[in-house]
Amino acid sequence: MTQTPGIAVTGASGRMGRMLIQEITASDKMRLVAAVERPGHDWVGQDVGSAMGGTELGVMVTDDAARAFGQVQAVIDFTAPQATLAFAAEAAKAGIVHVIGTTGMSADEIAQLTPAAKEGAVIVRAGNMSLGVNLLTQLTKQVAAALDMDYDIEIIEAHHNQKVDAPSGTALMLGEAAAEGRGVKLSDVSDRGRDGITGARNPGDIGFTAIRGGDIVGEHDVMFAAAGERIILRHVASDRALFARGALKAALWGQGKAPGEYDMLDVLGLKG
Repeated sequence: MTQTPGIAVTGASGRMGRMLIQEITASDKMRLVAAVERPGHDWVGQDVGSAMGGTELGVMVTDDAARAFGQVQAVIDFTAPQATLAFAAEAAKAGIVHVIGTTGMSADEIAQLTPAAKEGAVIVRAGNMSLGVNLLTQLTKQVAAALDMDYDIEIIEAHHNQKVDAPSGTALMLGEAAAEGRGVKLSDVSDRGRDGITGARNPGDIGFTAIRGGDIVGEHDVMFAAAGERIILRHVASDRALFARGALKAALWGQGKAPGEYDMLDVLGLKG
């Protein structure tokens, strides 16, 4: 490639959209080419820099994703499940990298991404884009495999009070890792709600607790609790920019890759 990759950001006005735009414009490895918002949004037709309250960036916010994707080499997408599915179809038509940080996607919705990957999109999807969290995922799998059923597994996550999905995508990613380590399906052992007289904990269950409050960026604990001891693996995010930087790393990594479905473990060379 003779020039730096052009990037489109969907959900440009959102918390992560703004952060991505700031990180891209500060980078010398990529260019901000398009900013996408939903039809009818106040930002559509405005320069995205001005809309963010800063200097003009020469990129107008558009609601035409197909046209925007035709001008770039990658799209970074932290939006909502149904929007992400529509963007995946457009990314496949354009034959570009589609980095997906959208959370709250059901197993059925995730499965619907496969056709786009087969038809031309390089899809890099992860519940969390940070290096530390992906290392934590690997550690969770290894510890779960090493310990027997005497150790109860609980995943505790905390986020800001505006987060709309629970458990978080990262918590579910950690739950999947723990289940894989134990050789079971998370859907068969997941315990996501306790209220009232619930009875004793079912042996082998993987429990989830979601905390919402203030401006917490993201905290995740994986607790292995047995009689007499607890092992706690923990990751604390204090700056949302780390997710943006991970997504940008994924967008660069995907250049020249064959169409297909990948995750951050591929990007970071941790598969195997």
